[in-house]
Amino acid sequence: MKYEDGTDIEPGDVVQIDTQYRGRVIASMDTNEYLLGEEGWAYLGAGIMVDTDFGGLVHYTAETADDLVLIQRGAAA
Repeated sequence: MKYEDGTDIEPGDVVQIDTQYRGRVIASMDTNEYLLGEEGWAYLGAGIMVDTDFGGLVHYTAETADDLVLIQRGAAA
């Protein structure tokens, strides 16, 4: 998945969701990149997994993604 400007969404990124929430990307099934220990989400096949401040873990796909804006680029470690 990508941000509106075309930049790839990466594990470790801190994102703003729908202008009012925040979350941290823990897995990108699209690029097969995961934070350490989060590889188990690979079975979802597509999209990203975000640990949100409003509902815990949320799986987003290109079809279901809210307005995600990069707040801080994190290291996938």
